[in-house]
Amino acid sequence: MNTSVNRQTVDLSPYPDLVVVYLGMRVNRLFGLRTLMGYGPQIGRSASDNPEGLLRHEPLLWSLFPMHVGIRQYWRDLPSLLSWARSEPHRIWWRNFLRDSGGTGFWHETYLLRGGMEAVYDDIPKEQGFAAFAPVHPARGPLFSSAARVGRPEDNAAPVISEDELYTAGPGQ
Repeated sequence: MNTSVNRQTVDLSPYPDLVVVYLGMRVNRLFGLRTLMGYGPQIGRSASDNPEGLLRHEPLLWSLFPMHVGIRQYWRDLPSLLSWARSEPHRIWWRNFLRDSGGTGFWHETYLLRGGMEAVYDDIPKEQGFAAFAPVHPARGPLFSSAARVGRPEDNAAPVISEDELYTAGPGQ
């Protein structure tokens, strides 16, 4: 039987601990464009540096209005992703964003080949992704850390900013 479709698939067996993460930044206020334009190129450059464990980095455009851009990344394993997230410059960006979102919102959803999914939505005004159908809770206590949310507390490392520091320190501290 002839077909014009060239169907292919992939063998993921060499990547048993594969992690896929979708990340998005949404402009919530006009001045958020400046924040987005500041972070976007920096994130692209950091991926170009080929951090250990990053297999692929792909930019995405979710919408033009409101401006909502993102990336999809494939990581060899969760420890590689968490190590990068806690290193410079990502650690600084994340700490600064959590102190002031600059008129934007940020979210990520993480999927592990061996099982487990987690997400966080920071200053995202519209329910999307998991938040559109699953119960939403504050990312506090046992839900503060991505490793704990995905069910892998053994991979948890010191967070970029502690929960106590985030919620008790004043702006700019």
